[in-house]
Amino acid sequence: MAPERTRERTPAGATAATRSRTPRLDQPSPPRPRVLPEWDPEAFGRLSEHVARFLGTGRFLGGMSVILVTWVIWNTSAPAYLRFDPYPFIFMNLALSLQAAYAAPLILLAQNRQDDRDRVNLEQDRKQNERSIADTEYLTREIAALRMGLGEVATRDWIRSELQDLVKELEDRRRHDGHVVFPAERSERSPRRDTDDR
Repeated sequence: MAPERTRERTPAGATAATRSRTPRLDQPSPPRPRVLPEWDPEAFGRLSEHVARFLGTGRFLGGMSVILVTWVIWNTSAPAYLRFDPYPFIFMNLALSLQAAYAAPLILLAQNRQDDRDRVNLEQDRKQNERSIADTEYLTREIAALRMGLGEVATRDWIRSELQDLVKELEDRRRHDGHVVFPAERSERSPRRDTDDR
């Protein structure tokens, strides 16, 4: 039963060869065979940075100086049959040229990677500065709004000074006019009952 159902579902004219050639979109494609070996550019860049960092140290300069001095002394003072690089020191020049030929591109690659990192860091610093400036401007506007709002609020000192001015003004008016201003003073001079006020 099951084989007959699968045969019925396959479209007409489709064979096993044509079905295997059509790519399946629901599955990843198989890896392609590579002729050239793969290399990781980040690993090579890290290696170049390590080499450039080592070439710029005093240990490298000291070791290189010891090797060159030993080379020259050996090839000038050793017996003739033990000298492997006689006086023009052609082999030493070749080794130094080979070292310089590899060291210069490695140093340039390390500098390029450092420049890329510096560029990314500068971009991040610029964005951080822009955010800090925006936050500072926002806080400045909020503080200005609070100051404007507090300028309209009556403070305790302002109310006290206004009340003192009013009391002083009333006392001056009472002295000049001879009028009774406060109800307490009026009740002391002319005692009245509450029924009079009704």
